Amino acid sequence: MSQLTVQPENWQRVRLKDIAEKISSGGTPSRLHPEYFTTDHSGHLWVKSKELLDVAVEDTEEKITDDALNNSSAKYYPEHTVLIAMYGANVGQLGWLKKRATVNQAVCGLIIDENKADWRYVFYSLLQNRDDLIVQARGVAQQNLNQDLIRNFEIPTLELEDQRNAGSILGTYDNLIENNTKRIKILEQIAQAIYKEWFVSPVNVDKLPRGWKFLQVEALVKRVSLGKLYDNKSALEKGDVPILDQGRSGIIGYHNDSPGVEASIENPIIVFANHTCYQRLMLFPFSAIQNVLPFYPSEENYRDIFWLHYATKDLIEFNDYKGHWPEFMQKEVVVPLAELAEKFGSEIKPLVVLSYRLELENQKLRQARDLLLPKLVTGEIKV
Repeated sequence: MSQLTVQPENWQRVRLKDIAEKISSGGTPSRLHPEYFTTDHSGHLWVKSKELLDVAVEDTEEKITDDALNNSSAKYYPEHTVLIAMYGANVGQLGWLKKRATVNQAVCGLIIDENKADWRYVFYSLLQNRDDLIVQARGVAQQNLNQDLIRNFEIPTLELEDQRNAGSILGTYDNLIENNTKRIKILEQIAQAIYKEWFVSPVNVDKLPRGWKFLQVEALVKRVSLGKLYDNKSALEKGDVPILDQGRSGIIGYHNDSPGVEASIENPIIVFANHTCYQRLMLFPFSAIQNVLPFYPSEENYRDIFWLHYATKDLIEFNDYKGHWPEFMQKEVVVPLAELAEKFGSEIKPLVVLSYRLELENQKLRQARDLLLPKLVTGEIKV
């Protein structure tokens, strides 16, 4: 690659409608018909806006049935369709289809004309120019995009061969990230399977194994003080200490003060999101926003922290109530002998540490990709 100091002569902007075969939103079958929805693998993939995470989509949380497809405005989009979330908190989130799928009405699908543009380049160009798109979505009540705004939105464009080259290079980073993410998911599935085999399968509620007992979560945990709290306004793009939010996205930014919690591989801490019920095991120092609540095993009922994490995660089903911690504290779990919990921890720790290192590798890959992104999509670097 050679670095250019000026924009190339062939650099220009183009409206999305001029490079797409079709731009349209999906459809949502009526929730009055529960039989329209399924989690069975035989159902039709159905992408919701919350599943657009700026990466490829190859599976969906929920599927729809043949009847749903035939009796609603839901329709199939081909692989390599670029997806944009149009409404609410997810507005501007992006994705692309790794295999054909249907999408809901809050998602706009762009089927790119391969003779006019490279679909992968379009995805990355939208990623780079997302803020400009979101600005157009700002309304009085909430941020919404519509199909006309998307159709007329302009992105930088290059000669088709240059687009393909740029998209291929950036895609290489995302392919590595995707492979690591799959490995992380497999490691988590293995850990949960081991927990189930050791602590769920042997349990008969009428007769527990000798020395096992039921205890409420509040008897097993000790809260950790976060100290100073942070929010979106105080978060920096770069800094020494990551700031946790309450969602699965994890880190909302950084600050340069001392960490609120000194977690490490040898001294992990569990965090519980009071609003969303999301729980994760932290292996690095962090601070957090309000209602991210750290804890570790209590001294009175010490059990291994890896056991405690898997024993308490997913106990609460998320609902619209904003404070789930008291409910979490009252949940009961089956508590094994301390020796068995510690043995489980020694088995699971290598899996957790490997997952953490893969996450760090993904973070570095994203940083490298994001450095190249603006230079490649505008042609500042010609490939």
